[in-house]
Amino acid sequence: MLALLFLGFASGLPLFLTSQTLQAWMTTAGVDLGTIGWFTLVALPYSLKFLWSPLLDRYIPPFLGRRRGWLVITQVALVLAIGAMALQNPQQALTMVAVNALIIAFLSASQDIAFDAYRTDVLEPREMGAGAAVAVLGYRIALLVTGSAALILADQIPWPLVYMVMAGLMGLAIAFSFFAPEPVSDYHHPATLAEAVVMPFREFFQRSGVSRGVLILVFIVLYKLGDALVNNMVTPFLLALDFTQTDIGAIRGGMGLFATIVGTLVGGALLSQIGINRSLWIFGILQAFSNLAYFVLSQVGQNYPLMILSINIENFCAGLGTAAFVAFLMSLCNPRFSATQYALLSSLMAVSRDILSAPAGQIVKATGWPLFFLITLIAALPGLVLLPWFAPWQVREEQG
Repeated sequence: MLALLFLGFASGLPLFLTSQTLQAWMTTAGVDLGTIGWFTLVALPYSLKFLWSPLLDRYIPPFLGRRRGWLVITQVALVLAIGAMALQNPQQALTMVAVNALIIAFLSASQDIAFDAYRTDVLEPREMGAGAAVAVLGYRIALLVTGSAALILADQIPWPLVYMVMAGLMGLAIAFSFFAPEPVSDYHHPATLAEAVVMPFREFFQRSGVSRGVLILVFIVLYKLGDALVNNMVTPFLLALDFTQTDIGAIRGGMGLFATIVGTLVGGALLSQIGINRSLWIFGILQAFSNLAYFVLSQVGQNYPLMILSINIENFCAGLGTAAFVAFLMSLCNPRFSATQYALLSSLMAVSRDILSAPAGQIVKATGWPLFFLITLIAALPGLVLLPWFAPWQVREEQG
């Protein structure tokens, strides 16, 4: 469990360094708002990681075994890539910043593949629940460090030094991988490329049906789209209202992240009582309308109590939505292919977060902040409209 806590931390560490934290650096460097919005495209590898995930399953590094070997390889490369960001300058060479961030995202997505596989192999069935919770806790702690502490630190030291500190923290992860216990067995090693790639697709559509399966995949892309648009622009929005980086780091990165964790835990508890279907409905509606809190803040302007309230409402409701969504994705997986199918489904989930949310900055420039937040509410509705076809309200128990 201790290994999963630290490896979960390592898995979460690079995410904000190519998204929210990097957005803050570019905003303070005077980069155009539309360009900042398009920068979410550097996270494309998170949406495409299923393309090379079979390679990490099939090929074994010459040290530490299939899972820990790939963890160490990706972590050493991440230390170098994150450290290289300290040499970049968003004002003078934005293209190099984008290339560097893209490399970090690719390596981070690869580390996620290896970590998900390690977690699956090392846990016994009775340990699955606790192991998943501990890994998520480590992941969230990393987001707290890179989303809160990094911004606070940036008010004290230059941004390049902040990234050097983050590279140092990433270096500690290498020790975690060396001393983590080796999985006793590797039941999920694919014997052929067809088993690793083709069979998970075929089984999913045979079980769900083609039309229903396509609707489910579209739903996965759209369910958190409104939330993704907001997350893409919240840091520039708060900076535009003249809140300091320390304010944003302490309140959004700290208190807001804690609200997300609480929302996820509360959502998980309620989900066990009302079922996955009804959770998708209720939590999805709350997740969509929580964006109105930022709409009110955009009308009022700089107001610390309202900022705190808005951040906590939006993050808590996002946590509720995440609890229902993750449970739904897990229910779609066949135990024979759970690792591969979850990687495929989570890649689709990243499409809205990393690709469909990319025009957010351009939308803000065209509409202004108040109308933008109303648009994010509208963007959340198509996913909810699809629910009656595969998650009807009347059905509480779903088949996995």
